[in-house]
Amino acid sequence: MPAKPAPIKKSAKKAAPKEEKPADPAPVPEATPAEAPPAEAAVAETAPAAEAPAPEAAPAPTEAAPVEEPPKAPTPPPPAVPTSAPQNLSVDDVNDISVALKWRSPENIGSGLDGYTMEYCKEGTSEWVVANKELITSNRFVISGLTSGDLLNIRVVAVNAGGRSEAVALAQPVTVREIVDRPKIRLPRALRSRCVKHVGEQINLVIPFIGKPKPVISWTKDGQPLDTKVVNIRNSDKDSILFIRKSEREDSGSYEMTVKVDNFEDKASIIIQIVDLPGPPASVKLVDSWGFNAALEWTPPKDNGNTEITGYTIQKADKKTGEWFTVLEHFHRLNATVSDLVMGNTYTFRVFAENKVGRSETAAVTKNAAHIQKTGIVYKPLEYKEHDFSEAPKFTAPLSDRAATVGYSTKLLCAVRGSPKPKIEWLKNQMLIGDDPKYRQINNQGVCSLEIRKPSSFDGGIYTCRAKNALGEATVACKLEVKQVIIPDEKDKK
Repeated sequence: MPAKPAPIKKSAKKAAPKEEKPADPAPVPEATPAEAPPAEAAVAETAPAAEAPAPEAAPAPTEAAPVEEPPKAPTPPPPAVPTSAPQNLSVDDVNDISVALKWRSPENIGSGLDGYTMEYCKEGTSEWVVANKELITSNRFVISGLTSGDLLNIRVVAVNAGGRSEAVALAQPVTVREIVDRPKIRLPRALRSRCVKHVGEQINLVIPFIGKPKPVISWTKDGQPLDTKVVNIRNSDKDSILFIRKSEREDSGSYEMTVKVDNFEDKASIIIQIVDLPGPPASVKLVDSWGFNAALEWTPPKDNGNTEITGYTIQKADKKTGEWFTVLEHFHRLNATVSDLVMGNTYTFRVFAENKVGRSETAAVTKNAAHIQKTGIVYKPLEYKEHDFSEAPKFTAPLSDRAATVGYSTKLLCAVRGSPKPKIEWLKNQMLIGDDPKYRQINNQGVCSLEIRKPSSFDGGIYTCRAKNALGEATVACKLEVKQVIIPDEKDKK
């Protein structure tokens, strides 16, 4: 290498004076690295050093002179890297002779950014035309001098020292023509916030818009195409109507309307929320009861009706009457204490959930009942000996003697009491009558009767009524005389 001979020549020059003055080995100032000759000078001096005779170079080994290291070669710069592709290329304006475009800078600029190149070609051809002669640094450019009616594909490329980036092109070709009215959706103020409807209600939303020539209208729900079997869309030149005959909870979601004229479009989002009555609380339990109070806890309902729960209604029912009375209404917490309960009563409780639609149709009922104990008052019933009503039979109304006529029925009557109820027997002349069909025996509430049907002269005699139970018996008797009717003789009448 050319840098190595320079130190050799310097060491030879130093050796000559040292031979003349060995006692004074003074350092030579030329040997300092700061005064080292440039590379070109070293190369120039290399030729004489090479031509010098060998004897002159012999004394060099006698003195160890410091050898300077050659200078390091400079590190070459890294290769230039192109940028990433520009972002979000879109049409900003268009008329019958020009197209205005805009885009965002590349995400990664690599070795820097010198500018952008705008290119276009007619639909159906592959020849790309550079629209700008010099690089532009702005993120907006107008391609002018176009022919009305042309259909152009347009792309933009970022350029730096590393070369061209990947091109980003418009998704669809641009028609060079005058846009009379850009598409614009005039969303009603009432629809700018959430549209809330009840289950079963009809939805009829009218969304006006402007745009010429006639724009193309499209709808999506949660990013997916609409189900035309459920949602009807009717479009005109001035508005678009979204119609649902009978709304269901599944119709809730974000609806997006797009109005498009060529490469210009406008979008509007409408949030529809279909709400319903909530379900009952998941569970409710009686935590404790003391004095005149009862503590309750419950959990939120599993079904909130597609809207937030606004409160709860707590009711109580006395076990005696079973009628429900509202204790708390529009209550916001998940626990409550019911007070002013009646001492000695037993209560059951239930809880309804509420939202903006109304109160749940059913309620959660406590499994356990709260019995409100009486405090400070102890009822002691009076002690008394139960009366014994048992007694032996006793006649309260005796039999009376009777006189009857032959052939005419007659009755014998008496009254008796006793506990247990005594058994009644009738006797004639101390003989038990029994079930003789001539006689009819009746005992009603202690009144005893014996009917003698059409007695004859032989039916007269002593009749006895006997009453007996486990405690004893009693008897009463009477005399019955049956008389014969005497018909006077005709001779006696004369």
